[in-house]
Amino acid sequence: MSGPERAKRTRRGVRRRGRGDAAGRTGDRPTLRTVRETSAGGLVVDGLGGPPERLCAALIGRTDRRGRLLWSLPKGHIERGETPEQTAEREVAEETGINGTVLAPLGSIDYWFVTEGRRVHKTVHHYLLRFTGGELSDEDVEVTEVAWVPLAELHTRLAYADERKLAARAGDLIDRMATDPQAVMPPPTQPSDLPAPE
Repeated sequence: MSGPERAKRTRRGVRRRGRGDAAGRTGDRPTLRTVRETSAGGLVVDGLGGPPERLCAALIGRTDRRGRLLWSLPKGHIERGETPEQTAEREVAEETGINGTVLAPLGSIDYWFVTEGRRVHKTVHHYLLRFTGGELSDEDVEVTEVAWVPLAELHTRLAYADERKLAARAGDLIDRMATDPQAVMPPPTQPSDLPAPE
């Protein structure tokens, strides 16, 4: 193909991608390795079985790079041999100081991000938990603050839209539990055979 023909094709928006070299580089950019991560966490609620206005949930606040405090649900990596439900209970306790038992699945969120030269596809399984004891504590190094937040305020306090949807689903499940407690019992889950986090 002559130079003018190549220029004409480029102007039309047709561009060829480089094949890359033996090290997996294309042009000047290295190819990022893609990894999958799976976590679990949840919304632990106090006041279940009582008046709706007394219901509250334990949230964690983390400071982002811009110095903003962002409120979210506690969560963390599923360790080898754990079920997602066990991870949710453990992570809630580690990040908030609050103990809870899983009542029902709320759903999963998945997203992509880049860190340390890797593209990460992360899936987080969330559960509704009943408060069973403990006291709020922000001793976890990844947590800036912890707080009990009224359920009615979660839609304004939670920083992420996906988590606000899960909180709304939790409200629906709590309403259903008031009339039929067996309607939201989770199916049993097998322990994870995922490798331990790196």
